[in-house]
Amino acid sequence: MVGSSPASVENATVCKKCGTRTGNMETIILASASEQRKTFFEILGLPFRVIPADLDENLDNSLELHLAVEKLAMEKAKKVSSTLEKTKKTWVLGADTVISLDGTVFGKPQDREHARKMLLSLQGQSHKVISAISLINEAKNVLDCCSNTSIVSFSPMTEDEINWYLDTNEWKGAAGAYKIQGLASCFITNINGSYSSIVGLPLKEFYDILKRNSYPYWDNA
Repeated sequence: MVGSSPASVENATVCKKCGTRTGNMETIILASASEQRKTFFEILGLPFRVIPADLDENLDNSLELHLAVEKLAMEKAKKVSSTLEKTKKTWVLGADTVISLDGTVFGKPQDREHARKMLLSLQGQSHKVISAISLINEAKNVLDCCSNTSIVSFSPMTEDEINWYLDTNEWKGAAGAYKIQGLASCFITNINGSYSSIVGLPLKEFYDILKRNSYPYWDNA
């Protein structure tokens, strides 16, 4: 999928969705198949291409959790960057999101029963959501990463409510078996932190990482 094109645009163009002028911005490769992350790129008016990283999403248990998530995001970005021809090296963004409750890490559920067990654990509790991003541009010697930790509180859920939510299939491909931007919001009593990070892409951190690495987001006239 292509969000905008090409890698370096000489004449100013305008994003049809948000009206942002993308003239001098360079294409960013999003190393993720997440629809939510694609939507954030479109909202920001960033030219992008999607090349999902093909690797096992295993966390390094020797690191603190937020550092392990950052490392995995970096491994995703490196994996995709390594597939690019030397003359076509460009910006690559890797990302990963995990949920943690009382020391237990929740990734994406393997099936419906796995999702049920996750929801049973999370309902009536507050848990951490850690989203990490890593920005790479080998041509510019850029290798950077950061993360955000937010807190989400769930109301208690009955068995019928859990079954109803499972029937929506929103749990598929979602860390912790829920999507806060969807029907799971019916059961969210409070969030403390970044909504965009809970969805999967911490926008403040994303803005900061682009800025400190001189990505030409502002040079788009």
